Amino acid sequence: MADAYTRFIRSAPGGMLAKQLGLPRPSRLLRRDDRPEPVLGPVVVLGASAGADAVAHRLLEDGADVRRRVEDLRSIGSVIVVADELSAPAELGPLLLPLAGAMRSLAPGARLVTISRPATGEEPARDAARGGVEGFLRSVAHEMRGGATANGILLADGVGVDAPGAVGALRFFLSARSAFITGQLLTVSTEAGSTTENASLPLAGRTALVTGAARGIGAAIARTLAADGARLVVLDVPGAGTELARLANELRAIPLQLDVTSADAGRRVVEFLREKGLTLDVLVLNAGITRDKLFANMTPDRWDPVLAVNITSQIALTEALLEAQGEGGGVLGAQPRIVSLASTSGIAGNRGQTNYAASKAGVMAFVDALSGRLAPLGGTANAVAPGFIETEMTAKIPPLTREVARRVNSLQQGGLPVDVAEAIAFLASDEAGGVQGETLRVCGQNMVGK
Repeated sequence: MADAYTRFIRSAPGGMLAKQLGLPRPSRLLRRDDRPEPVLGPVVVLGASAGADAVAHRLLEDGADVRRRVEDLRSIGSVIVVADELSAPAELGPLLLPLAGAMRSLAPGARLVTISRPATGEEPARDAARGGVEGFLRSVAHEMRGGATANGILLADGVGVDAPGAVGALRFFLSARSAFITGQLLTVSTEAGSTTENASLPLAGRTALVTGAARGIGAAIARTLAADGARLVVLDVPGAGTELARLANELRAIPLQLDVTSADAGRRVVEFLREKGLTLDVLVLNAGITRDKLFANMTPDRWDPVLAVNITSQIALTEALLEAQGEGGGVLGAQPRIVSLASTSGIAGNRGQTNYAASKAGVMAFVDALSGRLAPLGGTANAVAPGFIETEMTAKIPPLTREVARRVNSLQQGGLPVDVAEAIAFLASDEAGGVQGETLRVCGQNMVGK
């Protein structure tokens, strides 16, 4: 679903004009249907630690074409830089510079992934080296071409490179499912989780509820979770009943018409799940609205509904589910996964969106706090923060503003609803069990924020 500018630029005359004028030339992103193989090879593993050896061995077990040097390779599909044992900044050069001469050999849609550890504030030289990896990753992501991406995995001290969460994050970033994610660092904080036995149906046997599911990103989330094997409950307001019924029929899902801001919404969801005999394994809190206005003109009728739908309803629904769990008639399964929709507006702010940004920043703080309450259940809570995504809502933005918004990221294009859905499906999987309280940006490395 390329926009008009991108379609023109990908034509022969358009490409020539863009090159002459220095205009953005967005590359076609290879998504799941375009590149089904889990790892684009050959894959080069850089690093001299035991962790690097373990990563190389694991990839070999997965059937990847693994190399330990970049020299003499005409084309490189993936690069993994294992920097899990750095102790000083002087070690960065020997580790990273071998890759410099091979950057032009990266294949279209290539993947670069760093594996390192976060700074802890305990050892200055070691923390400086760890911080250096993050700076390198965010900068090199701006230099990737041909739809290639660069992302990082931060392993908390004590978490091994072969921990399920580390392996799961690596698989996700290497796959085509992360096509619109670049310049991001995802922390794996615990050894929890398990590797997926059925790679094609990672959510098989699990039940997921998606709010705001009738259209747009919500419908894409429902379709992706269904494709991954999940049984679905799709929820939206009564006014979207026709679209909701159509989606439910398509996916053989169970529809639920409900306004999530109603005072009894949580109780009604719990009762509905009990009536249907369902145990909820995955909850995707996607329902959201905008009521944009400059703050000088902001009024309660624009502020209150946005906060009510985007964050207050999320808190109320999860509280109802957790309270039911404590009553003995719980409706949450073992190791429940909760994924909320945040936004880059909640990270960097956005003109005319003080209400929306407040609600989405609240979502990120909410999942961070909620993750601690779910941990005793073996569960997780995380968020996904989309940037500019091609939807009916963004299609209503004035043309010039919309065109600028598309280009101010490293991939120079808008994302698709499926890009958000793929990130949510990963965070809902067993392989993301070590990821807690994180917000993963799906924005093509938007130039604002982190």
